[in-house]
Amino acid sequence: MTPDELEAALRAIGAERYHSNHPFHKRMYGGQLTRGQIEAWALNRYYYQCNIPAKDATLIARLPTSDLRRAWRSRLVDHDGDGQQPGGIARWLKLTDSLGLDRDYVISTKGILPATRFAVEAYITFVRDQSILDAIASSLTEMFSPTIIAERVEGMLANYDFVSSDTLAYFTPRLTQAPNDAKFALNYCKEHARTREQQEGVLAALRFKCNVLWVQMDALWGAYVDGHIPPGAFVPSVP
Repeated sequence: MTPDELEAALRAIGAERYHSNHPFHKRMYGGQLTRGQIEAWALNRYYYQCNIPAKDATLIARLPTSDLRRAWRSRLVDHDGDGQQPGGIARWLKLTDSLGLDRDYVISTKGILPATRFAVEAYITFVRDQSILDAIASSLTEMFSPTIIAERVEGMLANYDFVSSDTLAYFTPRLTQAPNDAKFALNYCKEHARTREQQEGVLAALRFKCNVLWVQMDALWGAYVDGHIPPGAFVPSVP
């Protein structure tokens, strides 16, 4: 494939597999989730958010040049903050605070679903063990995140009276951070995936990452829509 054909193939994967297509997201956007279901989503998503810096630090440790390490380092600051300005993790805790979830309970991750834990840890393992090219490619779901963020914010503000713009402050910086990060990763993949085998690896990495995000939605659906909450997992105090 030419670099542009590779990009088109990557975008086709997102159109088919990104979790904006999941019924749980569609219910969120359409105002059809209960407060308890929103709380469960925010609690479980925290585990993903708080592990993104661990994933990025794992990759930085493997990158062979100063230029690459510097380029990727901004992602750590985006999520962890810089000691002066809060990062994405702190903003996500503001969201869970606003929903009435106990902060210590959220940080403990005791109530998350087993599938959430398995999926997130599988992502970190992937980035640690696969090629650097495939590890970078797995981040390319950020190409599609502005769409789901816009839908999420619009739908939640329109449909849930317990949510405000201040509550959703996490998402505003991501509308610029994610496209910038995705542009760098996409250009890297288009430049370095030269053989068919490398290109197929890049495509498989994006499919894998889409699966990581999709299975978390599946778990939320099974537990909090179908009602099969695993032992020890969070049980909403309100329906």
